[in-house]
Amino acid sequence: MSGQSKQSAARQNLSSEQWAEAALDTMAAGGLDAMAVEPLARRLGVTKGSFYWHFPNRLALIKAALALWEKNETLDILRGVEDEPDPYERIVRLFKQADSGYRAGRLYLAMAAATDDPIVGEVVHRVSSQRIRYLYDCYRALGLPELEAQLWSTFAYATFIGNQQVHRDVPDRFPEGQDFREYFKLMVRTLIPRPSGSGDPGDKATHSAVVPLRKAGT
Repeated sequence: MSGQSKQSAARQNLSSEQWAEAALDTMAAGGLDAMAVEPLARRLGVTKGSFYWHFPNRLALIKAALALWEKNETLDILRGVEDEPDPYERIVRLFKQADSGYRAGRLYLAMAAATDDPIVGEVVHRVSSQRIRYLYDCYRALGLPELEAQLWSTFAYATFIGNQQVHRDVPDRFPEGQDFREYFKLMVRTLIPRPSGSGDPGDKATHSAVVPLRKAGT
């Protein structure tokens, strides 16, 4: 078999995960509506027969792509930080990973824009809930009471999503290089309270950059 024939055969033998990864690339660039089988096959240099070897239809590919995205955005990311014993450093690691991928940000926003689709909406809800829950556990480990940990984890996640939105919509306003390093330090100072005392979950946390929460009725 010639070298060209081998390359063609290799392309035709793309795995289902490679198809799913290519589908995610397409969604990141153009949203869910851009995911069509024939243009995707052309971009990959294969026939539609290669697609139908793995998937009965477009919906099956979308489901496979969503499953791969959920794995990448939850299990794989959390696996990269869970070995850190210090909850403060775990949150820092999460922030670093969250802000390291331009494609990942565009892909999340593309998914979020398609949540009217019940299949997509269910996965986006599950991914976001799992991320916030993990942040909540980190804030609890810092020593925050339950309610404050809920509020801080929501605040941190909302900031993360806002960063992705700004990076996509007005990239010229998003800091780069040394400016981004200073921006990242600002996020860490603002979004991760330093606990005082022994670090026991019952201790109150102090934070110099924010106004302390007020109790209801005060």
